[in-house]
Amino acid sequence: MTPINLLFLLLMLSSAAYYLGRRRAFASVRLSGGPKTLHSRPAYYGILTALWCGIPAVMVFSAWLIFEPAIISNLVLQSLPDEMRNLQADRLNLIMNDVKNLVNGNIVSGKVGPAIQEAADHYKRVQNISHAALTVIALVFAIAGTFVTQKLISPQLRARNHVEKVLQVILIACSTIAIFTTVGIVLSVLYEAIRFFKIIPVTSFLFGLEWSPQMAIRVDQVGSSGSFGAIPVFVGTLLVSAIAMAVAVPIGLMSAIYLSEYANKKFRAVAKPMLEILAGIPTVVYGFFAALVVAPVIRDTGAAIGLDVSSESALAAGLVMGVMIIPFVSSLSDDVINAVPQALRDGAYGLGSTQSETIRLVIIPAALPGIVGGVLLAVSRAIGETMIVVMAAGLSANLTLNPLKTVTTVTVQIVTLLVGDQEFDSPKTLAAFALGLMLFVTTLVLNVIALMVVRKYREQYE
Repeated sequence: MTPINLLFLLLMLSSAAYYLGRRRAFASVRLSGGPKTLHSRPAYYGILTALWCGIPAVMVFSAWLIFEPAIISNLVLQSLPDEMRNLQADRLNLIMNDVKNLVNGNIVSGKVGPAIQEAADHYKRVQNISHAALTVIALVFAIAGTFVTQKLISPQLRARNHVEKVLQVILIACSTIAIFTTVGIVLSVLYEAIRFFKIIPVTSFLFGLEWSPQMAIRVDQVGSSGSFGAIPVFVGTLLVSAIAMAVAVPIGLMSAIYLSEYANKKFRAVAKPMLEILAGIPTVVYGFFAALVVAPVIRDTGAAIGLDVSSESALAAGLVMGVMIIPFVSSLSDDVINAVPQALRDGAYGLGSTQSETIRLVIIPAALPGIVGGVLLAVSRAIGETMIVVMAAGLSANLTLNPLKTVTTVTVQIVTLLVGDQEFDSPKTLAAFALGLMLFVTTLVLNVIALMVVRKYREQYE
């Protein structure tokens, strides 16, 4: 049985265990006063049975799939001929990649040697045996968990307490995984960034005014030492993001205010979904629109009034990016404004305030923390956008605040640096991690500023 089918089978068994546990709870009090004598509601007994049916089996399932590839690979390596087994580690990795590709059908069997074909057949046999063993063991754990829990069900069993403890452990585990994932990402980026700063001084990276990370293979080649001044890249990022936010925040906030306070229900039911469709359009479509429609219009308009406008400009990318992130501001702001208690509106009207005064002086201050959160999400989306900038703003790292010139952003440079056959230990590749670290720090600073603003206004209006 394949792992996916086994997972669905375990889900079905857990559902069946729920009904068995609930039925067992009713049966245990049939002769002693009915369900009212149970410590917990019957549903809790069913949930407890389902949890102990599914959790042990899923844990075995997950651990098995984590260690299975390495174990099977080692067994297949041991079955290879001696002349293959004695190869270097990198050559063995290539052979195992060919074996796995052949198993997955990515390589036609006629294009490989007999030894690789035999190894692939052995891999399939071992994998089938492994999946069969996993199916048997997981089902044994699921059935055993259900049987044991059924035996323990009684009117005195504190099923609700047990269920809440199990769910608490699950929630703690999930939050711990999220925290460790974040820490792992930060440490991995920090480690590579430190390697970069050992080659390129931090001061040259933070305060350098020229960004040209092209490194030559030989020292005697032109461009053998690149320039890694990150200021032009960050200035371009801030310029494009500022243009985008200048478009998205006013339009998004005004749209949210109109939809929540002025529009009738019929118009709101049509307008809000149409506005949120903008968030579902792929960014490459926005990039095409910016490059083929917006940028030529800006260039032609600038030429008509005597301005020198580049074919790829920060203004074109920023305008289209601003349209793209309008739903992030409008949708979240609309939800937050609607969450403001009606009592605040009624109190303002009772004191003689007009509708506009109520919105400006009562509703917006009360909803400000949520609005700031929506704007912060939009800023993060703007800073992390890549495709629109590549297609509409270009790749040139120009140190300029002129929105009519070509600029680039941090995310675009990270993608550019990590694409190609450059050595991983070269400064060019490691510069991507340094840029990622600085982008992380910038986002963290924006979060801190947003929290400070929220706390200030909360103290004022609560």
